[in-house]
Amino acid sequence: GFYTNLLLTQTPEHILTQTNNKTEILCELKKEHTGVYWYHWSQERQHFQFLVFSNTLGKATYGTNVSQDKFSVHEARSHSSYSLHISHLHPSDSGTYYCSVSQSSQLLLGSGTRLSVVDALPLPPKTTQTPVSKKPVPKITRSKAASRKGPCSPLVWIPLAAGVLLLLLALVPTAHRLYRLRRRLWLRMHRQ
Repeated sequence: GFYTNLLLTQTPEHILTQTNNKTEILCELKKEHTGVYWYHWSQERQHFQFLVFSNTLGKATYGTNVSQDKFSVHEARSHSSYSLHISHLHPSDSGTYYCSVSQSSQLLLGSGTRLSVVDALPLPPKTTQTPVSKKPVPKITRSKAASRKGPCSPLVWIPLAAGVLLLLLALVPTAHRLYRLRRRLWLRMHRQ
């Protein structure tokens, strides 16, 4: 089984790069391990592929049809972080990359890094500058801003209305008692 785990942190979350470039994904481990596995999930092909396993001695074992020229693992900071280097990038390399460690016959997966490889990076949209106006900007004071909203904001009138309603409900039994008392007095007066 595969489990995503907070003990493995991957950075960055997303990479957007061009064809023929190279990139690097960092995996930080917060637990004991014998080495790190790297996997690639292709959304397009719906395929989960084992890429490479790097043990704590730095020896790498590659998956079937995985190029050693394309993928390499580098260890940093005394077995606590590993980085996967991918070179000669191609759009087919797009997908999500996971670092992973084995624990009691289960693979704990990292948070995942989404890689998007495109032939050309999209250019940022052109911004047109509007001429700066010379008119002085009117300064709005707090009291003016409040008066624009109306006499009362909902933060004031909702608790106020709730308080009035509770007061009215509290007066109902008293009004009922007064009504009964008045009725009794009226009946006494008319009996005499």
